[in-house]
Amino acid sequence: MKHRDSKQKPNTHKRIVIENICEPRAEPSDGVAFQMTLLFFTTRTPWVRASKVAIAHFHGLAQGGSWSRPFNDKEVILNRNSEAWFVKVVCTLFVRFHLSDTCLGYLSKNLTPLTAFEVVRRLNNPKLGFKFFEFSRENLSLNHSFKTYNLLMTSLCQMGLYDSAKMVFDCMRSDGHLPDSWNVGFLVSSCAQVGRFDLAKKLLAEVQCDKVGVSSIVYNKLLDELVKRNQVDEAVCLFREHMGSQSHLDTCTFNILIRGLCRIGQVDKAFVLFNDMGSFGCSPDVVTYNTLINGLCRVNAVNKGHELLKEFQSKSELKPDVVTYTSVISGYCKLGNMEEASVLFYEMTSSGIKPSAISFNVLINGYGKAGDMVSALAMHEKMLFLGYHPDVVTFTSLIDGHCRNGQVNQGLKLWHEMNARNVTPNVYTFAVLINALCKENRLHEARDFLRQLKCLTIVPKPFMYNPVIDGFCKAGNVDEANRIVAEMEEKKCDLDKVTFTILIIGHCMKGRMFEAISIFNKMLSIGCAPDTITVNSLISCLLKAGMPNEAFHVKKTVSEDLDLHMSSLKRAIPLGRDMGIPMAI
Repeated sequence: MKHRDSKQKPNTHKRIVIENICEPRAEPSDGVAFQMTLLFFTTRTPWVRASKVAIAHFHGLAQGGSWSRPFNDKEVILNRNSEAWFVKVVCTLFVRFHLSDTCLGYLSKNLTPLTAFEVVRRLNNPKLGFKFFEFSRENLSLNHSFKTYNLLMTSLCQMGLYDSAKMVFDCMRSDGHLPDSWNVGFLVSSCAQVGRFDLAKKLLAEVQCDKVGVSSIVYNKLLDELVKRNQVDEAVCLFREHMGSQSHLDTCTFNILIRGLCRIGQVDKAFVLFNDMGSFGCSPDVVTYNTLINGLCRVNAVNKGHELLKEFQSKSELKPDVVTYTSVISGYCKLGNMEEASVLFYEMTSSGIKPSAISFNVLINGYGKAGDMVSALAMHEKMLFLGYHPDVVTFTSLIDGHCRNGQVNQGLKLWHEMNARNVTPNVYTFAVLINALCKENRLHEARDFLRQLKCLTIVPKPFMYNPVIDGFCKAGNVDEANRIVAEMEEKKCDLDKVTFTILIIGHCMKGRMFEAISIFNKMLSIGCAPDTITVNSLISCLLKAGMPNEAFHVKKTVSEDLDLHMSSLKRAIPLGRDMGIPMAI
């Protein structure tokens, strides 16, 4: 051992400055004190933690001073990663300490665009990064790198700070950095997705001045978001503003606008765009034709839709699909023209196009509303034969068809079959059966269906409750009607004008006039405007009950609050007459 030790090399301890700063797992942005220390160690001894000497030393360097204590002559200061050390110190100085003018001078000489990017990335907080970005531009006259602009714009948009992201974009342009198509595309898409169309439009206008190429995808994304938010006119205006640059336009652009115009019923304007496509070097595709045909059928111009289908069929490069045919079939079914719908269905299947579940549902519903349950059931059998499983629309259409034919029990059988197949009913399934049961005066069965709603997640609608409330009111059971109304309110289902009118007349028929007035006042208080039937019925009942003062007050309230003319009400109901509504007095 002694011999080995004697041959050991002389002790040449090297003092190494480690480029790490100890942080107690806290980002600079939180409220925890950010402990900045340097770790020093020698090659043979354990690590030794110094105090906050790093910051003091940094300020000392900035002031032109030296270390607070001299190092041993045998120690050699090694800075293996001075840039990382510098970035960490700058982060801490910026977050926790006041920067003196001398320190600013030191930073202005040593902070480079590359280290500034690392500082922003290390701060890991878009708000702090943006503040450092502004600070370094204003106080250090630093021209940041392209990577810094990209990082800030991306992170700020992800936090929803779109105005700040736009400021970074403006700084990038003013600093002489020309934005690329990715920058513009990302910012425009991000702003459009949250409805900040004002910023998106500004960006597009500015990059046009810079002659930055923007892909059609970016424009289409903006147009699509406008259409989704029912701002179709704004989308068309944006299209007109930028249509001079044909590189921004493609078939998808026209399809988005045509879809929006058809959705709001402006099919004529949609055809103007359709006819303009060729002048922009664009050709209609299957989506274009399907959108227009569906738009025509939605406004009941089914014959024009059928004509456009025939024009579509004449195109050698395009072929109609199941969506094309189903749109026209649905249009004919809504008009009750089941003969034309059947012909088109046969034409579709004969041409080798397999009908979809929607195709079958449309026809089953059409036949059911026409009272032709034989054809409806036959179409249902074809649907099963082709391997389609009936869904809630299929069952609801069949139930509705049976109920329209007075076959309520058959509809109830389908209801039980539907439950056995684990097909969840919707509001329309409930409404169809409840309405049919009430028409047959089977109020208690209809009432049971309303009770089932308590156990379901279905959001009910007033038209589901109104037939039952009306039935109990006409039967003189106003208390049960009131209990149903309480259930409506528990399910967060707002009473509508029909509900209030039924209740007012029902209470009047039982002679409960003050309750009827209270219901009327509640109707006004929640902003549900009564129509002439509601007002006239209440006034007539009050007059018949010998309450002219109350009748006059109702008329006056309606005239003042709802801006209804007294003269029109006076002509409708003279204060000396009643409407012949039977009442219990």
